[in-house]
Amino acid sequence: MLDKLEAIHQRWKTVEGELSSPDAMADMKRFAQLNKEYKDLNKIVDEYFIYRNIMSNIETNKEILATEKDPEFREMAKEELDTLLVQQEEKEEQIRLMLIPKDPEDSKNAIIEIRGGTGGDEAALFAGDLYRMYMRFCEKRGWRTELVDYTEGTSGGYKEIVFNVLAEDAYGTLKFESGVHRVQRVPDTETQGRVHTSAASVVVLPEVDEFDIDLNMNDIRKDLFCASGPGGQSVNTTYSAVRLTHIPTGIVAQCQDQKSQLKNFDKALQVLRSRVYEMELQKHLEETSKKRKTMVATGDRSAKVRTYNFPQGRLTEHRIGLTIYNLPEVMNGGIQDILESLQFAENAEKLKEGTVA
Repeated sequence: MLDKLEAIHQRWKTVEGELSSPDAMADMKRFAQLNKEYKDLNKIVDEYFIYRNIMSNIETNKEILATEKDPEFREMAKEELDTLLVQQEEKEEQIRLMLIPKDPEDSKNAIIEIRGGTGGDEAALFAGDLYRMYMRFCEKRGWRTELVDYTEGTSGGYKEIVFNVLAEDAYGTLKFESGVHRVQRVPDTETQGRVHTSAASVVVLPEVDEFDIDLNMNDIRKDLFCASGPGGQSVNTTYSAVRLTHIPTGIVAQCQDQKSQLKNFDKALQVLRSRVYEMELQKHLEETSKKRKTMVATGDRSAKVRTYNFPQGRLTEHRIGLTIYNLPEVMNGGIQDILESLQFAENAEKLKEGTVA
């Protein structure tokens, strides 16, 4: 492991030097790539320095035990060596997990799209519940969110809602939420007390910028319309809402959250760029077949990933067979344990396959 970590250390020093070169500063795309690599490598290098220090201290204490005659001094060295060996094991496990190849998108902001599926009004209400769940989760972590677009349900909730999560590693944390979320409960409109099943789909995209994908603005049609919903006097009187259509792919994105047409345009373009990028990325992965989809991150939007059973207060995470009997806490944003379990399952799968040398 030391050889591999030293190679990473050398690459870190190389990237550090390149970052300050005039050539890198003149090419913003190159500079952004180098800066991201430097930050990623820096996390591993910091742990490498700690690990190297632990290994040095282990060798020192072993040498003392091999040469020292004083019993008291030997006992002290043995106690310290026992502690250091535990630290070595813990640090090696931590570094081994850090060396698992990460999705290059993990560190980015996330765009989350929630759509009510089968179940009519109840599906829209459930989509609203999921939106509040994610909002509470982000609040607890101190993450900033921005509403992009929404269409309200006839009885409340949302037929569709799109929002941004602005935080480091937001996509890497939330990407496992993609898929179909199923709910089982008695709707408010049900007079017989029967449990109904409905669903909402969640799609989590990495937020990409112009350095990740080059969109030709001549390929984008811009339509303006009046915003609907809250917004004061400008609602239904000012053409501030923006709808963008990427003509080559037919992908559409819109934003009506801001009173400013320019701000709505920027947000809609951000979503459009991410949707086009994801489509191109999926095509590339299918063509090369080099990235196997794991049992956790299936990438299949139609896959049922989770069931929320309200009568029994039970949540079932189908991908890893996890069952939790604390549904009210989950709906209040308590999904951290679920996300960590999913990440752990994927890491374990990668380690089992020998992804990390």
